[in-house]
Amino acid sequence: MRASRMAATAAVLLAPLLVGTVLAPGLGATAATSPAASAQQAPPQRPVFKDGEAQPVFDPKNVVREELFVRAPVDSDRDGADDEVHVVVVRPAETKRGVRVPVVYQASPYYAGGNDVANHDVDVELHDPGAPDDRATNGTGTTLRAAEDQRRVAAAGARAPRADIGSSYEEYFLARGFAMVYAESLGTGESTGCPTTGGRNETIGARSVIDWLGGRASARDSTGKKVKANWTTGKTGMMGVSYNGTLPNAVASTGVPGLEAIVPIAAISSWYDYYRADGAVVAPGGFQGEDADVLAKYVHTRADRAVCQPVIDELAAEQDRSTGDYSEFWDERNYLNDVDKVRAGVLAVHGLNDWNVKTKQAAQWYEALADNGVDRKIWLHQGAHVDPASVRPKEWHRTLNRWFSHFLYGLDNGVTDEPKATLQRADESWVDEPDWPSVQAQDARVYPWPGGTGRGALDPRFGVPGSPSVERLADDATQTVDELVDLARSGNRLSYVSAPARSDLRLSGTPRARLRIAFDRPAANVTAVLVDRAPDGSSKIITRGWTDPQNRDGADRTEPIEPGESYDLSVELQPQDYVLPKGNRLEFALVSSDHDYTLRPKPGAGLAMTLNASNVTLPVVGGPAALRNAIQR
Repeated sequence: MRASRMAATAAVLLAPLLVGTVLAPGLGATAATSPAASAQQAPPQRPVFKDGEAQPVFDPKNVVREELFVRAPVDSDRDGADDEVHVVVVRPAETKRGVRVPVVYQASPYYAGGNDVANHDVDVELHDPGAPDDRATNGTGTTLRAAEDQRRVAAAGARAPRADIGSSYEEYFLARGFAMVYAESLGTGESTGCPTTGGRNETIGARSVIDWLGGRASARDSTGKKVKANWTTGKTGMMGVSYNGTLPNAVASTGVPGLEAIVPIAAISSWYDYYRADGAVVAPGGFQGEDADVLAKYVHTRADRAVCQPVIDELAAEQDRSTGDYSEFWDERNYLNDVDKVRAGVLAVHGLNDWNVKTKQAAQWYEALADNGVDRKIWLHQGAHVDPASVRPKEWHRTLNRWFSHFLYGLDNGVTDEPKATLQRADESWVDEPDWPSVQAQDARVYPWPGGTGRGALDPRFGVPGSPSVERLADDATQTVDELVDLARSGNRLSYVSAPARSDLRLSGTPRARLRIAFDRPAANVTAVLVDRAPDGSSKIITRGWTDPQNRDGADRTEPIEPGESYDLSVELQPQDYVLPKGNRLEFALVSSDHDYTLRPKPGAGLAMTLNASNVTLPVVGGPAALRNAIQR
């Protein structure tokens, strides 16, 4: 269905002016002018395409800039009136002369900056289902400071808050025949409504702008005069970084007509996985103690904030920092639920070293898109929480241009026939592959052998035979995972290391640890870590994951732990694409609390792992044979 629609759109393109160059007419142009008028005024510039890309033929300084307010069919501030979304439109001046263009749309809660907000205290005891929960965890920890929040800088640029809303991509797209549209998320800047950290109202607010562009929603200017988007083709692409990239995922999951493409960069697909991990309260990297309520308070920059206080109070209660359970609150913020409604082509981008919005967010979204037959491509780079324009600008702009030229202008440039995965290796080289994870990746297991308080062996053949072999550690959240894995010996972690790799070994996908553990207390954190150990003893954490053993039978339910009883736990580590170099060792470490991510109870909780019933499944390119050939002793 999409192919026929694009063929029809492409059919309106004029014959090439030069070899490989196409000039696009303005759809719905005004009636032809008289010969006398034509002699006085040159025809308006129209988009030009060459080698599958829109060309910079428009003057990005000669634009129409307008501000308006789009009516959203939701009353999230409960004032008895529909919320309104503050929108800024920047479009080529030629649109005043009948040239109609598609839109690149960025919605954001960050355009008006942020507030300094206290994070939750994380130095607290864990939830014990059998005891009263009297922990003080509300706003007694560090402070989320607006000036230091790199998420906002990555998402909205380095411009000062409340300056003219814009984007580093603005001139690029305007010069190539696209309009730029910006919207302030509900409860932020000049928009009404309330911020709810990924709630349904935010999705409706961002979607309403696309409905307005398609003629299905109303808008007004500051005087109350109705404003129509009669200058656009009605085709829209959304893009953005971080929260600005999350909103495209949210809006695409509604199936809104007119949204033809999205480019979610460092984006969230499920907010539960941003603030929780399998029942454990887990922070985004660099923001220990933050939660949904803190972020809502941070972006709550509308002039009248008192009206949203009840909404944010409800947010704080419903997020549940006690059990960490998945609930209706989090389900509302899980865009995977509606991935079957996505009709937009998705170009997903993520940093393999992004510990803020972790790689699971992109991996699970991309997998779900594949399962539903959505046109898709993924870029994975070695950066952290950044825009790929800062990593590989020339090639990134080319890919982005081709993506939007295809989906927004209907250009048959073959972008959907190219390899679906573009990856950057640790040596900064780039490769294109058929898909991701690697189509050659297969599950292969490694098994821990005794000696974990020092460094036990990690064997790719089989586990410890015979009677139960049990090794113990004591929790100490005052030490970081990086510090613990580098200690030669420690009673606060267990570590198991392979033989030096005889050849490079590539992991591509999601590692999973299956562990049998007994606890001496009714509550404990469990952290699993994969490490690359160099010949000189230095280390690099490849990936890690967390679980709450009280949620062993599901993230949505807490079940008590009986001290002394052993439980089979599954720990899903963050997806990764990583090459263990020849000569290095692969190491698996078990830790309890993770100082930088989990809640941090007082030291002392004891964990006892049964080695015979524990193993780690790795997504190895080449499968078990490749694993054995590389690290078998």
